[in-house]
Amino acid sequence: MELPSACRHPGWFLLTLLLGLLLWVRRRRGWDPRQCPTDLSGRTVIVTGANSGIGKCVALELARRNARTILACRSRERGRAALEEIRAATGNAAVVLRELDTGSMASVRSFARDVLREERRLDVLVHNAGVSGLPFTITPEGLEQTFAINYLGPFLLTNLLLELLKASAPARIVTVASFRHRSGTADSRFLSGQRRPRGADTAYSSSKLMGVLFSTELARRLRGTGVTSNAVSPGMVSTNIMRHFSWAVRALFALIRPFLKSAAQGALSTIYCAVSEEAAGITGKYFNSDCVLELPSAAARDVSLAQELWDESERLTGLSRGSRH
Repeated sequence: MELPSACRHPGWFLLTLLLGLLLWVRRRRGWDPRQCPTDLSGRTVIVTGANSGIGKCVALELARRNARTILACRSRERGRAALEEIRAATGNAAVVLRELDTGSMASVRSFARDVLREERRLDVLVHNAGVSGLPFTITPEGLEQTFAINYLGPFLLTNLLLELLKASAPARIVTVASFRHRSGTADSRFLSGQRRPRGADTAYSSSKLMGVLFSTELARRLRGTGVTSNAVSPGMVSTNIMRHFSWAVRALFALIRPFLKSAAQGALSTIYCAVSEEAAGITGKYFNSDCVLELPSAAARDVSLAQELWDESERLTGLSRGSRH
């Protein structure tokens, strides 16, 4: 097929070459985990959503560093496949699977009870599990499902495991957020469906904004404990997170997939905050996909908004009634 005359102009070739160069440079820049000597022998980590994508890459790296690595997965079948793959790749027999559905507060409580009963320490907690594109739905517990999975589940899980984290200090909590938090709205009425977001995209962005607010407020509350809390953006990553969107959106995503980061590249900012010497002691911050400190949105830095959201989250998860088990 003959190209249109405009596409045969030398400028198009130069533009394409420049774009390819920029993408190549972007993929090469940033922190290199191979240069990080951190060994996690004798330490325990939890990675939620560890059966695929970014979560599996994070779990693989932590297991490679000899951590007791708990894969917290909703699907036992997919979790078992990831478990076998990670054990085979790392030779680490201390990789275990535990079922967890962050969209169910009952599941979160059950998971936390098992951890507190079976584990003597917890050094790293990675909140990676998340969804996008789900329709507006209220769960049997009275929570909107996207916000339950992406925000309230991690909020409750962290609070239930806080004492174990403190006892294991120095410890780290990493919340996988998104650059899309900048277009979100932290309206606590979204959590119970009292107010409906304008579509699944708004719900996702808003849940990620809440994740950043939570991470920052958590850091404030944990000052002096030796437990750090940071939020990260993995960037635009080629994963299966678009599986719930329409075929048209998935087709568009497929077109740009070659220009996106791989899951392994998208996992770098999370791994950086979880193990790097450079991130030790840093807390209450937001790191971009190149592992560089970056100011989150103005809404994400609103202290009063973070406190209001925390109070409502405690109420909805039952923590405000003094129930932490």
